[in-house]
Amino acid sequence: MNLPNTITLSRLLGLPFIFILLVDPTSAHRWWATGIFAIAAATDWLDGYLARKLNQITEMGKFLDPLVDKLLVLGPFLILIQWQVIPAWAVFLILGRELAIAGWRVSGSGAISGANLWGKLKTVSQIFAIALLLAPLDETWKMPALIVFWLSVILTLISGLIYVLPTNSDQNKV
Repeated sequence: MNLPNTITLSRLLGLPFIFILLVDPTSAHRWWATGIFAIAAATDWLDGYLARKLNQITEMGKFLDPLVDKLLVLGPFLILIQWQVIPAWAVFLILGRELAIAGWRVSGSGAISGANLWGKLKTVSQIFAIALLLAPLDETWKMPALIVFWLSVILTLISGLIYVLPTNSDQNKV
C-alpha cells in the first residue's frame, strides 16, 4: 500500500459525511457536502499525479482508482435521484456502462489499462455535474447544471463504446 493508493482510498471517507449532510439538505449542508465532494474529487488528480511522479503506478492502483471514482460519483447521483433532480434511468445507463467495462476488463488479458482522454472527460464531466447539482445555486444555474449532467451521460456512453470497439492499439482503452 503506497501513498497514492492510500490517497485513493481516502476519497471514500468523504461519502458518509456527504450522505449525513444531505439527509437534511439545508443550504449550508448542501454547500458543505459540495465542498467535501470537491475535495474528494480533487484527490483523484492528486493520487494520479503522485503515482506518476513517485513512479508508484501499481496494478492495485489501476484497479482501485476507477472503483473509488465510481463509488464517489454513484453515491451523489443516488441522492440526486432521490431528490428527483435527475432520472434514475440516466444513472442506470452510467452504472450499466461502468459494470460492463468492469466485466470487460475482468474477462480480458488481465492487464488493466489506464484511462484515456474520453475516460478522463467522462469522470470530470460527472464530477462537475454533481457539484453543480448538489450546490444550492439559484434557478439560473438549473439548466446549465442539467446540460452538464446530460453531457456526462453522453461522454460516459461514448467512452464505453470506445473501450469495447475493436482497435489496433490498447491506448484507446478507457
